[in-house]
Amino acid sequence: MHPMLNIAIRAARKAGNHIAKSLENAEKIETSQKGSNDFVTNVDKEAETLIIDTIKSSYPEHCIVAEENGVIEGKDKAVQWIIDPLDGTTNFVKGFPHFSVSIAVRMNGKTEVACVYDPMLNELFTAQRGGGAQLNNARIRVNQVKDLSGTVLATGFPFKQKQHSESYLKIVSALFVDCADFRRTGSAALDLCYLAAGRVDGYFELGLKPWDMAAGELIAREAGAILTDFSGGTSYMDSGNIVGSSARGVKAMLKHIRENGNDAILK
Repeated sequence: MHPMLNIAIRAARKAGNHIAKSLENAEKIETSQKGSNDFVTNVDKEAETLIIDTIKSSYPEHCIVAEENGVIEGKDKAVQWIIDPLDGTTNFVKGFPHFSVSIAVRMNGKTEVACVYDPMLNELFTAQRGGGAQLNNARIRVNQVKDLSGTVLATGFPFKQKQHSESYLKIVSALFVDCADFRRTGSAALDLCYLAAGRVDGYFELGLKPWDMAAGELIAREAGAILTDFSGGTSYMDSGNIVGSSARGVKAMLKHIRENGNDAILK
């Protein structure tokens, strides 16, 4: 195992255990709003500190991009850790037991290792570039769908970008004619991991941040998923708009997205 993946897993488990334990004392969870429909809790911040301390103790010179602390510059500019300490904060605040810790390591602009940990189910999704993807050390693969017939698609409402809601709902409506059903569970990192594990057949969302998908996208790709932005290109980390499935699944999803998406989200 890559030594950095080892540290990422250690950090994710520490943070995940802290998050799970915090739910036992729900009255001590302090929630504040940091943006439109965007919440943060003291637990997010505590979990992030645990992750940063774990990374820094092994790699003090690496750079870190963290959801709550922002960019922490290090001497070694070639290596960047991308952290979401609690992906699914709204679920956590509501006591809805579906959220995760997401950690990825990028070297010279390429994601090399990734882990996503679901502390409620004790499920650890991991990947190394070129080494496949695993769930609790067992190999996972994306479903190779031929079209959208019978498929279950995961998505997330654009709750931070409601100006796109009309266009988004047109896309959902068009896809719903062809697929079997949708799942909308509130953690983009886990959506990408569920795609990787074949629990859903496709996934699309708009308005994501790099820390929402940095780890999940490597896990999905290493499991054989094709990932694109809404125009079929590869700039989803920049645009925040992502589509994932097997090659034919992506082609079928993109058709509906292009036909029903507005110009702003198709860039």
